[in-house]
Amino acid sequence: MIAGALKFLIQTLGNLFVIAVLLRFMMQLFRVPFRNSFAQFIVTLTDFAVKPLRRVVPGLLGLDWACLVLAWLVELAVVTAGYWLDGFPFGLAGGRVWPVMLGLAAVKLLSLAVYLVIGLTLVRAVLSWVNSNTPLMPVVYALTEPFLHPLRRIVPMIANVDLTPLVLFILCQLVLMVPLLALERALLASL
Repeated sequence: MIAGALKFLIQTLGNLFVIAVLLRFMMQLFRVPFRNSFAQFIVTLTDFAVKPLRRVVPGLLGLDWACLVLAWLVELAVVTAGYWLDGFPFGLAGGRVWPVMLGLAAVKLLSLAVYLVIGLTLVRAVLSWVNSNTPLMPVVYALTEPFLHPLRRIVPMIANVDLTPLVLFILCQLVLMVPLLALERALLASL
């Protein structure tokens, strides 16, 4: 019972931190202005871990690779802690288990990124109905527009209703269900 609660706590806190680091990476990738209070919150929340890692992992091509490495390492710790709390015999498995754990952490990181896109798109849709002038809207708009804009060329507006968020939800679910789930199952089968 305590192991289950501890596993839940580690997964929740670890994944929330990974989401914050992924948001920071996406904000840099899509050139979101960091003058926004939400962007400042994300930077302040993740600076303690990203800044020291930048000394080891340099940026390349205008991307902050330290954020991705940090997110992957935290997800590796979350996955490993989960299996350890479930009683997985790491000592008996030997060294062959670590490539699988590294792969599982990468798959979980990709899944969290897809869920983040879904969540941001949902927040954008709700804010557009409720209050499109909120200070959060420019950040959410800048993070979702690179995914929605290409779909608008394919999906027409129907009676002045933009269906691209719905199409994006469906595509994200397909990505989660087909390639990521298949990859996770293949990695688990090799344990």
